Amino acid sequence: MAGRLEGKIAIVTGAARGIGAAIARKFAAEGASLGLLDIDAEALAAFAAELAGEGATLITAEANIGERASVEAAVAVVLARYGRVDVLVNNAGINVFADPLELKDEEWRRCMAVNLEGAWHMIRAVLPGMLAAGQGSIVNIASTHAFAIIPGTFPYPVAKHGLLGLTRSLAVDYAPKGIRINAVAPGYIETDKVKDWLAEFPDPAAARARVEGLIPLRRIGTPEQVAHAALFLASDESAFSTGSVLTMDGGRSVVYHD
Repeated sequence: MAGRLEGKIAIVTGAARGIGAAIARKFAAEGASLGLLDIDAEALAAFAAELAGEGATLITAEANIGERASVEAAVAVVLARYGRVDVLVNNAGINVFADPLELKDEEWRRCMAVNLEGAWHMIRAVLPGMLAAGQGSIVNIASTHAFAIIPGTFPYPVAKHGLLGLTRSLAVDYAPKGIRINAVAPGYIETDKVKDWLAEFPDPAAARARVEGLIPLRRIGTPEQVAHAALFLASDESAFSTGSVLTMDGGRSVVYHD
C-alpha cells in the first residue's frame, strides 16, 4: 500500500529534534523523500543518520532561516538533489519572552526574523518551483500563541499572530495556482523546551500536574500528534483545505473560564 506522501519531496525546517524530527520521521514513513534543514548541524547530522538507518531517503542542509541568503543556499542543496519541492513544513522557531519595555532591539529582530520572516524566506524560495509545477502544499507550524495570550510572553505571540496572517494571505493569493498553505497551532507539547521548562520548577511533577489541569484532555500533547496533523495538511487528504489552522492544544483555547 502506497504511503500518503509517496513520491513527494518534502522540506522540513527545524528538523533536528522535537516536532520537526517527529514530522520528518512521519513523512519518511509515508513515502516522502526529505530535505532536512536546521541551524544545529551536529544535531541534524545525528538525527539524519538515525533516520537513514531506518530506510529514509534524505539530504540535509545547515540553515539559519532568519537569513534569506542562508535559506536560499539550503533550498538550492535540496533542489540539486531532487529537482523540485512538493511540500514545505515551516517548523523552525525560537522562544523570545521579555518585558516589553526591557526588550532589546536585537531580541525583537531575532524573534521576528526566525519566527515570522524565516517562514517567508522559505516560502519565497520554494514558490517558483511550485508555481511551475502547478501544485504544492505548505504547512506552517504556528502556535496557540497566535490567538491566545499568556502574560509575560511578549514578543513571541506577535510573531505567531503574523505567521497566521502570512498563512492566510498567501493561501488566498496562490490558491488559484494550485498551491495550498495551511497552519498547525500546537499548545503544550512535550518537546525538550517544555520538559526543560517544567524541570526548572521546585516541584516539576506538581508543575506538570498544574499544566495538565489547564487542558480539557488533561494531558500534554506529543510531537508525534502534531506530526499527524502536519501529515494531513501536507497530503492530498486535505486537498480542499487552504488558509486553515488546525489547532492541537487538547481543547485549551476554547476554555473561557477555569
